[in-house]
Amino acid sequence: MPAVGVLTGNVVGDPGAQMRVEAFQQGLTDRGWVANQNYRLEVRWPGPDPARQKLEALELVAAAPDVLFSTSTGSTRALRDATQRIPIVFVGLSDPVGTGLVANLARPAGNLTGFSLYEHSMSGKWLGLLKDMVPGMSHAALLFNPESAPYGPFYVQAAHQMESRLGLKIAGASVRSGPEMAGAIETAARTGGGLVVLPDGGFFGTHSAMAIALLAQRRVPAIFAVRFYASNGGLMSYGADLTQQFRDGAGYVDRLLRGADISTLPVQFATRFEFVINMKTARALGLTVPSRLLLDAELIE
Repeated sequence: MPAVGVLTGNVVGDPGAQMRVEAFQQGLTDRGWVANQNYRLEVRWPGPDPARQKLEALELVAAAPDVLFSTSTGSTRALRDATQRIPIVFVGLSDPVGTGLVANLARPAGNLTGFSLYEHSMSGKWLGLLKDMVPGMSHAALLFNPESAPYGPFYVQAAHQMESRLGLKIAGASVRSGPEMAGAIETAARTGGGLVVLPDGGFFGTHSAMAIALLAQRRVPAIFAVRFYASNGGLMSYGADLTQQFRDGAGYVDRLLRGADISTLPVQFATRFEFVINMKTARALGLTVPSRLLLDAELIE
């Protein structure tokens, strides 16, 4: 039987990541591929740690699957370093060109292709929505882990270009652990600032329950790139449908299993975005949601 190897950037038990991997598997089922009946599926959960990702990538490649599937910049890089022969389909990446993974979006020249979520200019959109929600806010920070989200500084650089337009003093909040993340939240609370939680490469999911609870306790407004966090207590999110990208990724894996050449599968960017506000959290933070945001958003009560 043909085989598919999956390397995530998440830890086992992460409910959002588990849901998305299940969507990927369902996408294959919808195309006629039933795990353990006409193909083999192996999923690895190394989390965002680069050393662990490298080890798991080497073990996956040693099993010689027909196609590899990755869900973060770190896991994609680990697989690329482990093989230049087995085709790799990625989803959920930010700037695959800037991070050196892909040279040609239209016709991939190596063994990588897939689906990218955001460009760096998206930081302006997140900050604008945060400012609309809290008009008196004067400070904001972009939260990211430089190991799992090496593209973070590019978002910060783009955000600085919006400072005068938004009337915000913007900083990067580089964190590598749960305590450092808690420290960034405490800093935002002291300064009366807000947070943009950048696409996280698997890191934030590990600490999301703690962070969302602390954001509420310290009354810090935050916007997320992934809907899952707004659905689970975060104030709001704006981003592409990440689960749909996993389904789209299944389409590319299907075509490769059926003999397609990876150079004929261009890297695609998300085109549809959704804005979500958690009204319960907004009320708990004492925020009055402006009518213009209510008109544009899907509301979670």
